[in-house]
Amino acid sequence: MRRRFALDLYLVTDRAMCARLGIERVVADAVAGGVTLVQLRDDVTPAAELVAIGRRLKALLAPADVPLIVNNRLDVALACGADGIHVGQSDAPPAEARARLGERAILGLSITDPVQLGSVDPALVDYLGVGPIFATATKEDAAPAMGLAGLAAARAATTLPIVAIGGIAEGNAAEVVRAGADGIAVVSAICAADEPRAAAERLARTVVEARRGR
Repeated sequence: MRRRFALDLYLVTDRAMCARLGIERVVADAVAGGVTLVQLRDDVTPAAELVAIGRRLKALLAPADVPLIVNNRLDVALACGADGIHVGQSDAPPAEARARLGERAILGLSITDPVQLGSVDPALVDYLGVGPIFATATKEDAAPAMGLAGLAAARAATTLPIVAIGGIAEGNAAEVVRAGADGIAVVSAICAADEPRAAAERLARTVVEARRGR
């Protein structure tokens, strides 16, 4: 049985943006404010150091029953006991990730164009990270923004849960949910906030209200 998870408010960490308060403080405050899933995204920190960070975050998240996902780095996910992994189109194939992490792990896959949905195996993948919806500066190699129309097209083409990502903030989160996203993934909207808990509370409230209005 797969690990239980909710995509409502998905925090993707950025170590530089979290530097002022520290990544653990930001994550703890964000979860207190309503974050339901946390992804440790860091492509530059050495594996041993990132494993240590992952283990601390896992211990921090466990009492709140919030899963920890590691972006791309299978070795780190395995070593720190993460609840799952998120892979992009050019990362480890979903079949390999599933084989190495086991059936209980949460497996997410990035979709940057709705045409990519044709090759997704719903028996392997638990959710889709669709985007970027809007232009974003938090990922240097981000694909072109697909907009709300691209999100709606992806929603119409799959029954898998969708978390939208890319340029999402308090001001546009509601329209993203109304376009079909099951949840929103944010980076700077929380990591760069002066008060991460308050920022998370506002975003979580926006998601709930937008879902009611669909």
